[in-house]
Amino acid sequence: MSGMNPNEIRVAGTGRVLVAKLGSTVPADTTAGWGASWVDLGYTSTDGIKFTKKDKIDPVDTWQSVSAARFVYSDRDLTLKFALMQLNEDTLPFFFGGDHVTETSAGSKVYKYEVGSTPKVDERMLGIEFADGDAIKYRFVIHRGQVTETDELALTRTAAIKLGVTFTALAKDDTAPLATLLMSDPAYAIAAV
Repeated sequence: MSGMNPNEIRVAGTGRVLVAKLGSTVPADTTAGWGASWVDLGYTSTDGIKFTKKDKIDPVDTWQSVSAARFVYSDRDLTLKFALMQLNEDTLPFFFGGDHVTETSAGSKVYKYEVGSTPKVDERMLGIEFADGDAIKYRFVIHRGQVTETDELALTRTAAIKLGVTFTALAKDDTAPLATLLMSDPAYAIAAV
C-alpha cells in the first residue's frame, strides 16, 4: 500500500556475493539452496554493494518545437560495485579476469596465478543475497555479466587488501531479463481485487 510505512524500510543487515558458470540453476525462491555450482566469494567491505542502473535516453528533436518530441532509449547499464576482502582461488581470478590458480608442482604448496597479457572474456552469473532480520530476505541474480572495472589494489601496513570490482550485466538474449530480484517480504503482497 502506498504512503508512509516504517515497516517497509529495509536495511541490508547481512549478505553475501556468489558467482557461478553461465547457465547455472537459479534458486526458485529465497529459501532454496543456491546449488553446488554457486561459489560464495566471502567477506566484502563495509561499503557493501552499490547498484547502479543508467538508461541513456536520446531526444528526438524537431524543427517545429524547441523541446523534444519524444525520447528513444539507446542504452541500459546495470552495474554492481563491491570490494572483496578474501584472497583465494576464487576471488583472485574473479578480480583479474579469469584463468585459474595452480600449484607450481605437485605437493609443493606453492601456488601461482598468471595475469594474462591480453584480456579474456570471463562471463559469469552473479548472485547477491541479503537479509533484514529473520523474516525478510532478498536475492538478486544477474544471469550474464562480467567484471568490467577494478579498483586499484593497495598493499599497506595498516589496512586489509581489498579487491574492488565493478560487475556489469550483459543481455542473455532479447527476451530474457537482465536481472531477477526475488523477495521474501510482506511489503510486496498484492491486494485481492
